Amino acid sequence: MPRPDGTLKVTGEFAYSSDLWLEGMLWGATLRSPHPSAWIRSVDAGPALAMPGVFAVLTHADVPGEKFYGLERRDQPVLAVDQVRYQGEPVAIVAADHPETARRAAAAIVVEYEEREAVTDARRAAFDPSCPAVHPEGNLVRHQPVRVGRTFEAEVVVTGEYEVGMQDQAFLGPESGLAVPAEDGGVDLFVATQWLHVDQDQVAPCLGLPKEKVRLTLAGVGGAFGAREDLSMQVHASMLALRTGRPVKMVYGREESFFGHVHRHPARMRYEHGATADGRLVYVKAEIVLDGGAYCSSTPAVVGNAASLGVGPYEVGNVWIDAYGVYTNNPPCGAMRGFGAVQACYAYESQMDRLAAACGLSPVEIRVRNAVSQGSRLATGQVIDSPAPLADMLAELAAMPLPPEPAGGPDLRLLPGGVAQTTHGEGVRRGVGYGVGIKNICFSEGFDDYSTARVRVELAGDEPHVLVHTAAAEVGQGLVTVQAQIARTELGIGRVTIAPADTAVGSAGSSSASRQSYVTGGAVKAACEAVRARLDALRAAHPGLSLAEVLKRFGPVEETREYRHRPTFPMDPVTGQGDSHTQLALCVHRAVVDVDVELGLVRVVELAAVQDVGKILNPLALEGQIHGGSAQGLGLALMEEIQVRDSRVRNPSFTDYLIPTILDMPPMRLSILENPDPHAPYGLRGAGEPPTLSSTPAVAAAVRAATGLDLPRVPIRPEDIALAPVAG
Repeated sequence: MPRPDGTLKVTGEFAYSSDLWLEGMLWGATLRSPHPSAWIRSVDAGPALAMPGVFAVLTHADVPGEKFYGLERRDQPVLAVDQVRYQGEPVAIVAADHPETARRAAAAIVVEYEEREAVTDARRAAFDPSCPAVHPEGNLVRHQPVRVGRTFEAEVVVTGEYEVGMQDQAFLGPESGLAVPAEDGGVDLFVATQWLHVDQDQVAPCLGLPKEKVRLTLAGVGGAFGAREDLSMQVHASMLALRTGRPVKMVYGREESFFGHVHRHPARMRYEHGATADGRLVYVKAEIVLDGGAYCSSTPAVVGNAASLGVGPYEVGNVWIDAYGVYTNNPPCGAMRGFGAVQACYAYESQMDRLAAACGLSPVEIRVRNAVSQGSRLATGQVIDSPAPLADMLAELAAMPLPPEPAGGPDLRLLPGGVAQTTHGEGVRRGVGYGVGIKNICFSEGFDDYSTARVRVELAGDEPHVLVHTAAAEVGQGLVTVQAQIARTELGIGRVTIAPADTAVGSAGSSSASRQSYVTGGAVKAACEAVRARLDALRAAHPGLSLAEVLKRFGPVEETREYRHRPTFPMDPVTGQGDSHTQLALCVHRAVVDVDVELGLVRVVELAAVQDVGKILNPLALEGQIHGGSAQGLGLALMEEIQVRDSRVRNPSFTDYLIPTILDMPPMRLSILENPDPHAPYGLRGAGEPPTLSSTPAVAAAVRAATGLDLPRVPIRPEDIALAPVAG
């Protein structure tokens, strides 16, 4: 099916949130702290208010309702109250008649800070009692242990310490939106977000308004990947609109965007794997420390994922995991594609390669011997009760042909460094690596995870027409297409319109956790089935009438349904046991790389992937999800990192924060399997996140194979290769 938004996006006609416009609107701007940790001694807005064209300057004293918000803990101030906890924290906001005026006015505000020691090291924040407390209750956000078995001795033991850098979601559409004051004293907010109703739940109390007076409509979203789950400019624009009585638009620049949203949690991890001499796992020990930055965001859930999936998709009878999420004065971290499982996957897959070498086995064989299958238990005790053909997936991946070696003289365009001619092939080595990942789908640990859909069948002219209304955010993944496909399938009506997502219908939850096709797809399916039942009854009672004649005589038929997946349960706080996830998805990757071992430059020659998706709903969109997830995993392996030094961001731009381009992304071989999950609508399995997990360790393993180096950290930087000490 063609994407209804596809042509508009390709031609540049699609209206993104940054394109919003209303006659007479003002522009908002934000003053942010230059310090990662400081007391605020005074704020003087006088110079800004004196500037022509400035309509309002607001600080925390002007917040009309609650001064704090947050996804899981309301610990983040709308505007800094008496202190700042990270570089870039909002201190004041301005509304003016021109964006440049607003920016100059924000810069004119005089703030007196008293700097203090910043907490920069997550491990120190977690374990050192002398470390300053970022928040009054201390630095620990969550500690989640997992305890299984009592045997922690084995014939073969491998240990490793691993580190994952801070990755950015790097969406192309910066944070933006338009707040419009309403006649009833409320506000209409048009914004690019991932979760309309949770935004509403946070914005309304801060504005001192009932929820029904804060109405949100999804504006065009230019990518998300988790970073739009948290608030950015929503409360600020609304405050300015209500204060001035004028529409207020806010659009972050690229540098401000780096400070205005959460990032992937950096992680430092210690692992120990014990196995029999023939490579069968006996035990896994792990310590996972996740740097949550200055505020909580979704850190508790990220810790839960890292802990519950911390040994990967492998059968092991003895597990001792401690996963920690901590506060620091580093940039706040929260949701990003893979959500805690990415960090753990890099460590446990690196360990599986070490174990393979120690046991004299191939990387594929060590994984096959320990692979989970349907009926296996996770470390949490949860039984995998749907197909999980990991051993078969690995065998299929290993059987795929490798890309050919270059024939004849080297093509410089296909070497590391490309047409820069840094090499003619003399220092280039090829390596092959494998990665396996397991990811939970939908929300976990007892969260009331549901979606709502309203479906209406009516006449449009003389033809039946379907209107589907949900609050599910289309963030580029193709959800509007899938909703229409489901409606056509269930109702047999070709003309389908997807209404704009807004808070006038019940919540659909977040466009995250690879959940929308499952949960919103389930809700649309259920609502369509209810509509179809009513239409069938009407036609049965009035035989001979066509569907159009039934609608003409009896009017539109409309039904609203909520869909919930089966319940999940919190992990036990001591043992980590519990059925915490509703669905699990597997993806396996093989990476082939060429490495210039003298300069440390890497070219990924090919990625191959096998993924089980349960049921394919839209083949082209699905392939795009696997390609996109693989690209983000490649980026984390080789180039993407927010450089933070002394809690200060050093590279807040796309000049210095590097993301893969079309020249970095290699050809991909895909095998997409369909083993239906009997518990899911249509048997589908969420597909967006798993390829992000397994692609990173596969690329890293391939670089290790080419260089012979340990390389315990991603992203792997050129100096990690070129300046590595020579063995012996």
